[in-house]
Amino acid sequence: MTKQSFRERYIGTPAFYRMVFTIVVPIMIQNGITNFVGMLDNIMIGRIGTDQMSGVSIVNQLMFVFNLCIFGGLAGIGIFTAQFFGNGDHEGVRYSFRAKLYVAATVTVLGLLIFSLFGDQLISFYLHEDGGSGDAGATLHAAREYLDLMMIGILPFVIGQIYSSTLRETGETMVPMKASVTAVFVNLAGNWILIFGNLGAPALGVRGAAIATILSRVIEMAILIFWTHRHSERNRFIVGAYRSMKVPMHLAGPMFVKGLPLLLNEALWSLGMAVLTQNYSMRGLTVIAAMNISQTISNVFSIVFISMGNGIAIILGQQLGAGRLDTAREYAAKLAFTTVALCTVTGLLQICAAPFFPHIYKTEAEVRRLATGLIIIAGAFSPLYAFENASYFTIRSGGKTVITFFFDSAFAWVTSIPLLWVLVRFTDMPILAMYFVIQCLSFVKSGIGYILMKKGIWVQDLASLNREHD
Repeated sequence: MTKQSFRERYIGTPAFYRMVFTIVVPIMIQNGITNFVGMLDNIMIGRIGTDQMSGVSIVNQLMFVFNLCIFGGLAGIGIFTAQFFGNGDHEGVRYSFRAKLYVAATVTVLGLLIFSLFGDQLISFYLHEDGGSGDAGATLHAAREYLDLMMIGILPFVIGQIYSSTLRETGETMVPMKASVTAVFVNLAGNWILIFGNLGAPALGVRGAAIATILSRVIEMAILIFWTHRHSERNRFIVGAYRSMKVPMHLAGPMFVKGLPLLLNEALWSLGMAVLTQNYSMRGLTVIAAMNISQTISNVFSIVFISMGNGIAIILGQQLGAGRLDTAREYAAKLAFTTVALCTVTGLLQICAAPFFPHIYKTEAEVRRLATGLIIIAGAFSPLYAFENASYFTIRSGGKTVITFFFDSAFAWVTSIPLLWVLVRFTDMPILAMYFVIQCLSFVKSGIGYILMKKGIWVQDLASLNREHD
């Protein structure tokens, strides 16, 4: 076998890129508009004041943990959905859809119980006054108001995610995109009306932001449900999906074994990110406000590697399910290179935006200064984030969820969190220097991801599980 040239190994044909971007671009548009409107939401709340912005930021950090638990639980089963669809097994897709209902119901009940019983305590972990900007009592009040209403929006969000994820895994990316785009514009309009009291509505502040989010989630859910059932000839998995809630044991067992590590991974990873933020918050509410601003714009620029990650999981999963293992290997290298190349560009754009974006907010000069530095550092590390993400979704596509658990969340808890804990409590290192040191761990993680991808341990056909029982 002749050694492949760089171009042959990493650069795809025009047909390859047409296939990739047919799947990825709708996801990218959906994520892009969602994050852009989320940024506008954040700016609107930031115009009210630093306390309100920090309170909403803290609750969103908690909701981030819940949301990723949902994403992880559904994604673990989604590995099977993509492979079943690639194999033309619509009954297998139907079983995976039902399994998602069980997992989502369990996570939702647990999440609501935790938020109801321990909401104030969780919020208080982030409240550390530094003698500068921010009032802990006012921040807690704003956060509690926001959380109480956001809990109402959890159910429509979860149901929407079940339908949206299944549609994407079966190749339908346009409808979830359209539903999401509609929802985010409803959210944006609702925020403008309800936060500030425009068009004769009362000025509800953070409560208005939460109500607008609830309305947008209900509308998104309704669109997805209506379209899926209305076009059952295209979505054959939905035909008879609710006649029975049976999931055969020969699938339920493997779904549980493969899905549980992914659910735990997303839960522990998102919890780890919350713990990292809490450690940074030990340096005061000024840091929380700055990180909120930085994360807001970083979310906009991160849409490329997040969307490419989703695309990688779908494309490789379908290839593996169809038994085209060599093609999956070939695509993996090209997809990773494409992701890194795209994110190098977006990282540079993020750095260019850093000096200007924080000035949009009605906040103190020190908050703006810290936010600018955080944005620049995040932009510089974008190519590494991109490769980490591509590695993660490649390994996940073959069902190697135990490995992804150690690669992702275990890495954060063993390296990032202990290191930051020590730096915060036993050094006087400035916040920007600490943030930079923690991001440098991405070099280690990317190296591990490269080794795992090259070994090909992820190349596995899971769709054969259902074929063997036909």
